[in-house]
Amino acid sequence: MTLQFSLGSAAPATVDSACVLVGVYEQGVLTSAAAQVDSAAGGVIKRQVESGDISGKAGSTTLLFAPTGVAAQRVLVVGLGTQKSFDAARYQKVSIEAARALGRLPVANAVSYLTDVDVPGRDSAWRVRIAALASDYAAYRYTATFKPRDKNKQTELAALAFAAGTDAQGGLDQAVAIAAGVRFARELANLPPNICNPAYIAAQAQTFADTQDKVSCTVLDDVQMEKLGFGSLLAVARGSVNKPRLIALEYKGGNDGDKPYAFVGKGVTFDSGGISLKPGAGMEEMKFDMGGAAGVLGAFVAAVKMGLKLNLVCVVPSVENMPDGDSYRPSDVLTSLSGLTIEVLNTDAEGRLILCDALTWTAQTYQPQALIDAATLTGACVVALGKHATGLMSKHDDLAAELLAAGEETLDRAWRLPLWDDYQAQLDSGFADVANIGGKSAGAITAACFLSRFTDGQRWAHLDIAGTAWDEGRKGLATGRPVALLAQWLLDRAG
Repeated sequence: MTLQFSLGSAAPATVDSACVLVGVYEQGVLTSAAAQVDSAAGGVIKRQVESGDISGKAGSTTLLFAPTGVAAQRVLVVGLGTQKSFDAARYQKVSIEAARALGRLPVANAVSYLTDVDVPGRDSAWRVRIAALASDYAAYRYTATFKPRDKNKQTELAALAFAAGTDAQGGLDQAVAIAAGVRFARELANLPPNICNPAYIAAQAQTFADTQDKVSCTVLDDVQMEKLGFGSLLAVARGSVNKPRLIALEYKGGNDGDKPYAFVGKGVTFDSGGISLKPGAGMEEMKFDMGGAAGVLGAFVAAVKMGLKLNLVCVVPSVENMPDGDSYRPSDVLTSLSGLTIEVLNTDAEGRLILCDALTWTAQTYQPQALIDAATLTGACVVALGKHATGLMSKHDDLAAELLAAGEETLDRAWRLPLWDDYQAQLDSGFADVANIGGKSAGAITAACFLSRFTDGQRWAHLDIAGTAWDEGRKGLATGRPVALLAQWLLDRAG
């Protein structure tokens, strides 16, 4: 069930709702909405603050049921932390925790006054957008479940209103579109690999295109790619009975003749490592190795739903990397679509081998004004940046700055790593133009250096989302990153 969002301006003590959300800082400082509720309810919030039942700690929640003098059935008091250091990141955190607490309650509707909280440097539209995206993120449930459904499931939140004026409507509209893209990406990435294979991703892309007036879809199969010379991509796919696909979505929201912006996303629907087999422990998480594909497709969905006035291309090379009698091997030499030859030193460095052909094809076919790829590419990026920041690499300072700014605006943040030519020597090969790995050190950077050899003449950036595309653990879900970052970058380009 998708959350329905709206804006409202009723006073917090008088609004008729199953639940209202108000904020309290540490040291007992009440927000305006909390103060109004407290006054109407005879000081119930202040008494709980004084008793220590409400701490104000960031992300903490306390439920007051049916307080006298308040029209709402419940009041959810949300801790905001210290007022002096309250910032955008804290606002996002408390919005997510508030939505999670709300989701545990048997309520169908609620009104949030957290959007009234002052966030330095951010306007009402931004506050509403972040709150709506946080709420939709927390409300997401993996729907394609194979477990028995709970017949006695409690009432679920269906509608959430935010306290804000009409000046925030644009932010809410953007949130609804971006949330649709995030959900699209999360659902695709969460599916098991026996369902979400290359043909399935192609079918989902085609289905979306069929429902949109300005969108078209092209899918190349292995026979067509063989004729065109996709030697690197096809080598990776050889070990699987699930045949590869190259999926290209086009959105023509701009003027005829305007060069498009282009996204390319790594779509390895399951990565066993191939002949360079991965360890068994944790291999189930390798269904998420198409997180880059899911992310760029989600950003494409968001752009279309926002009706952005620009042209956009989204290309997904999709394969399954499996060990088999016909699998490609370490020491094989591949001829890529660009003509560059590649010595395979490790078959588990397969993402760059499908991306290089896809990047070449995208550049040749569309001549984009900017080309961005997203990929769960390297464990080295997770070691460097952990689970919080996406790795960003580009030789174009202006493009890197644009993407970093988009990440700061949406709090889907990236951190730039160097892409100096000094690192290229690590990819030297005695048997081909380039090797597919560069040794132990600087693995995230050398992977990007490899891709840079196939993007000459392009205004190009690489996003390594290996740490940010999903949450770790057996119950970890896809995050939908970097949909928000890419959607904001497109919003900025569309003006």
